[in-house]
Amino acid sequence: MVIQTSRKKAPGISGKSQVLFAVVFTARYLDLFTNYISLYNTCMKVVYIACSFTTVWMIYSKFKATYDGNHDTFRVEFLVIPTAILAFLVNHDFTPLEILWTFSIYLESVAILPQLFMVSKTGEAETITSHYLFALGVYRTLYLFNWIWRYHFEGFFDLIAIVAGLVQTVLYCDFFYLYITKGSWWGGGAGGSLHLLQPCPPSPGALAPPPLPQREGQGWPLILFSWDFS
Repeated sequence: MVIQTSRKKAPGISGKSQVLFAVVFTARYLDLFTNYISLYNTCMKVVYIACSFTTVWMIYSKFKATYDGNHDTFRVEFLVIPTAILAFLVNHDFTPLEILWTFSIYLESVAILPQLFMVSKTGEAETITSHYLFALGVYRTLYLFNWIWRYHFEGFFDLIAIVAGLVQTVLYCDFFYLYITKGSWWGGGAGGSLHLLQPCPPSPGALAPPPLPQREGQGWPLILFSWDFS
């Protein structure tokens, strides 16, 4: 089987999620102008911010022709405004940089929602997109082990980061199940794509696509995406 992946294209990638991640890293790492820890730390902060904005530029400019804006319709204000308000109300210290850091933690926990919502609308994901989502989920899951390690050996406990991290990990759980059971990790799926759930009903008069395989008991994240956030 030939696995068809999209290189130098942006189909299936949510530009809105990438914008949110750019906001996350900008808000979190503005302290690079005030707090110097090490050359490595400073360079990594710059790399995170630069890569985030480069990704946004590539989606909306260089590869705009392949960007699927018709399905990337999640209302991001439903994420930005509540997390900003929560950052003002619940934080470790009521200072500008601390509020920005807290806001970035809260926003990162839900920044992937536009991407998952986009996947739920199309009913499938490109192989490379599903790998990307799985890698993001694993990255966040590894934080759980990091918190356990630091609490056990350093006595470190940050309730804000832990709760936000748990929320983000839970959002990935249903995708993890589908990713593994549908065989995307070895390149499964027709035409190099991972079928997730039945696409949205076609518009009147349009030809209906063939039904995709369903599974019982769709997890609550995918039930959440059935709501109209566009």
